[in-house]
This record gives sequence, C-alpha cells and structure tokens, in this order.
Amino acid sequence: MADVARLAGVSSQTVSRVANGYAGVNEETRRQVLAAMKELGYRPNSAARALKRGEFRTIGVITFNLSTTGNMRTLEAIANSAAQDGYAVTLLPVAVPTQDEVRGAFSRLGELAVDAVIAIMEVHLLDAATISLPPHVQVVVADSDAGDRYAVVDTDQAGGARAAVRHLLDLGHRTVWHLAGPEESFAAQRRADAWSAALTEEDRFTPPLVRGDWSAESGYRAGMRLADERECTAVFAANDQMALGLLRALHERGLRIPEDVSVIGFDDIPEAGSFLPPLTTVHQDFAEVGRLCVEGVLRRMHLDGTEHGTTLVPTELVVRGSTAPPPAGERHDGDTRVSLDAG
Repeated sequence: MADVARLAGVSSQTVSRVANGYAGVNEETRRQVLAAMKELGYRPNSAARALKRGEFRTIGVITFNLSTTGNMRTLEAIANSAAQDGYAVTLLPVAVPTQDEVRGAFSRLGELAVDAVIAIMEVHLLDAATISLPPHVQVVVADSDAGDRYAVVDTDQAGGARAAVRHLLDLGHRTVWHLAGPEESFAAQRRADAWSAALTEEDRFTPPLVRGDWSAESGYRAGMRLADERECTAVFAANDQMALGLLRALHERGLRIPEDVSVIGFDDIPEAGSFLPPLTTVHQDFAEVGRLCVEGVLRRMHLDGTEHGTTLVPTELVVRGSTAPPPAGERHDGDTRVSLDAG
C-alpha cells in the first residue's frame, strides 16, 4: 500500500479508501491510485481486511443435491440475494446426508472462512432429529422441518398441494391421483400428506400413491401405469418435470389432455407454459425463499439472533391448459370408451 501511495503521489489512507470503495475520493485521484495498483500488481489483502472488520463477507451454502429444480433455483436465489447485500457465496455439496458428513462440511466451511451458513436440507434429517447442526455457527435452514430447533425458510408445500387438489375437485373430478416425489424428500412427503388430507376432508376415495424420483423419465413410467387406471381423470404430480413425462406417456397411450385426464404440477418452471398443453402448476417463489434465507442469516450474524421456527413462503396456483372438467360420463382410451359411472 505504501508503494502504491508513493507511485500515485497520495497518502496511504487515500489508497485504503480507494481499495475499499469508499466515497469522497476525487475521481482523478481514484484513477491515479487504480493505475498505480495495476502497474505494481497490487491487490488488497482480503484476509487482512476481513480480520480488521471481523467478518469475511461470505456465506457458506451446504446442499445434498444439485440436480433438482428446487435446489438449483433456491441456490440461485440465495446467490443473487447475497450479492445484492455485498456478500459472496461458497458452495459445499455434501455427497451423503449423514451426521459425520454434515459435521465435516461445517468444519470445511470454517476453514474457508465464512461468516454464516445456509443449509438446503430437503431430505428427512432435521425433522427426525438424526442430525444436529453446530451450535456455534449462525445457520438458517431451507426446505426442511426442524420444529423450533433452528430458523427455517420453506415454501408452503402443504398449502400448494391443497390448492392443486381443490382445483381439480372443484372442476368436478371425483378424486385425484398423486405422482409423488422420492420417499427421502421432505417436500415430497409434505405434498403427499396434504394431497391425502385434502381428499379425506372432502370424503373422497384416496387412490394408491404412485412414486417417482423427480425426473421426467420417472413421470413417463408412472404415466404408462396410470393410463391403465381407467377411473383416473385427474393427476397431481409433485413437480413439473414428472408432469412432463406423465403428459408424454398419456399422449402415447392415446389419452387427450385435458379432455380425458387433467394434469397439474408443482414448481412452475420457466418452461411450464410451453408444455403441450401448457401446464397448470403450483408456483414457488424461489427468489423470496433465497431472500429470506439471506436476510435471516445476516440478521442472526449482526444481531446475534436466536429466533427459531419456520417461515413459510406462500405458493400460487397458476391455471393453464392442462386441467378441465372430467369427461361427461366416460373417458376416451384410444379406440375405446370407458364408463366412469360405476364404482
């Protein structure tokens, strides 16, 4: 810094102010200092600055799965929100969701010098108390259920699923079949529980659960099975990717969407409106989830916050062309027509 000051003909304090982006420096002086930095190859020592400020301006993010739409969009929202607040994000994927792996991830993030951690834990861990998080780290959890033990931000999974079921029942369908996500997923379980509860409350028959793995391919396999369920006129898929595969399978089996079978998804991915037909789905506000995660973890850092419990981000049903009233008395199955009046 002293070398830069001598070359630029300014004080070390002025170099410090330029390096830290402070206002109040004459523009010509700023250019001189920056030119001197470039000529000397000087870069501010971020570690030293962090020690002086008492923070590293970095948030660690732990996640177990980078392949799902929900996790990727939540991560993107966290990164964008953190950047707006002047923070960088250090991502640490964890291969196996175990106590040792989680403990190791927190240790590695500590070595990487982060100020706080956001854990995207969509699998059943914290709700079963099989994993505990380090007590000395400021943590906010996304997409999980930890009761009152941690601060959690999540989409209103149950509310979104109930809205989907109610929409289909209000259209006149006798019941709603459900293509659920994987058993280990917290979100999938919340959506499946709400689907079942909504049917029970309306005194409707609850069909057997059909399970996928979030992929379009698993939705396709499920669709081939559901095409044989001749009383199936409405399907609630736990995500849009599985709904896409489901639509393809039903189409290949000669079923018309929505004339024979209505399909509704969950997520509202950007492509949902371009499905054939455009997909009715439950919109998740991932940007708000990310914003609240960052806001919560920064509040805990600066105010030494200890508040726990869950903040739910509302969902919104987006009605498009894949849902309609059920067929009048019979479903068209390729070259045959099947009566829905019996049973």
